[in-house]
Amino acid sequence: MELKRENVLIEALPYMQEFYDSIMVIKVGGNAMVSAQIMEDIIRDVVLLRYVGIKPVIVHGGGPEITEKMERLGKKAEFFQGLRITDDETMEIARMVLVGNINTKIVSLIGISGGKGIGLTGYDGRMILGHKQAVKRVIVDGIETEVDIGWVGESEVINPDILHIVLENGYIPVISPIAVDAQGNALNINADTVAGDIAAALRAKKLILMTDVSGLLRNLNDPSSRVSRVTLDDIDPLIAEGIIKGGMIPKIKGAAVAIKSGVERAHIINGSVSHSMLLELFTDCGIGTMVYGPDSADK
Repeated sequence: MELKRENVLIEALPYMQEFYDSIMVIKVGGNAMVSAQIMEDIIRDVVLLRYVGIKPVIVHGGGPEITEKMERLGKKAEFFQGLRITDDETMEIARMVLVGNINTKIVSLIGISGGKGIGLTGYDGRMILGHKQAVKRVIVDGIETEVDIGWVGESEVINPDILHIVLENGYIPVISPIAVDAQGNALNINADTVAGDIAAALRAKKLILMTDVSGLLRNLNDPSSRVSRVTLDDIDPLIAEGIIKGGMIPKIKGAAVAIKSGVERAHIINGSVSHSMLLELFTDCGIGTMVYGPDSADK
C-alpha cells in the first residue's frame, strides 16, 4: 500500500530534527560515476539535505572513468586488495579524470540544483597530507613476492579548517581523493578511505558510502543476502570468512576509522537506487548496511 505524502513527511520529521546542523560526509562512486541520471538524482538529494539544515560534504571516486580512460590510452588497470596500482602515468590519468572532469561536473550539478558547490583536493589548504604505501609482501605459489602499488597513499593528517570555512558559508565541498606528501608529490588514495578519514576529522554525524551494490552481501549474486548491520567486532571475522573482500574492504575499513573517531554511524548503500540516501536517512527502514560501534545500535 502506497504511503500518503503527508505520512512520508511526518515520518521524516524526527530525523530532520535530529540531523539539523550536523555534518554528513557522502562518498559517491560506482555506477553514479558513469550514469548521468543517477548522478543528477544524487546531487539533487545532497542539495536538499543542505536546504533542510544538514551540512553535506561530498567525497567522490571515479574508478570506472579512470579505468575507461586508461583503456582508451592502451593501458590496463591493475588492482591489489581493492586498490588501484598507480604508476606515474596512471597517477596523471587519475588526476585528469578526478580533478579535471568529475569534480567540476559535480560542482556544476550542485549549481544547477540550486546549491553552492566548491571543488577541493588534498592540496587545497594542505587538507590531506599523506605518504606512499609501503611495498606489499604476498605469497604466490608458496613464494614470497613483493608488490609495489605505486603512488597509492595513506593519509597521515587531515586538516579540516578549509572545510569548516566553506561549510559555515553555505557551500557544499566536493573533494577529489588526491593527497600530497611532504615532497609535494600527488598520491592517489582510495575514496572510501578518504571519506572515512575526513568524516573522522570533522566528527561527522554520519558517513554515507554510496556504491553500486545493496550494501555488504554474503553472496554477491543474491541481493537478499544483505548484511543489514555490522559492528566493529564483526569486521575481522567477516574478512577472514571472505565475505568482506575486494573493493568492500576499504569501504568497511573507512567506516571503521570514522566510527572509532566519533562518527555515530556509517551506511553503505546502493547509489543506483533512486533517492536511496533519503530513504536511508529519513525513513524507519534502512536499505543498506549500517556499521556502528557498541554504543550506537540505533538508526
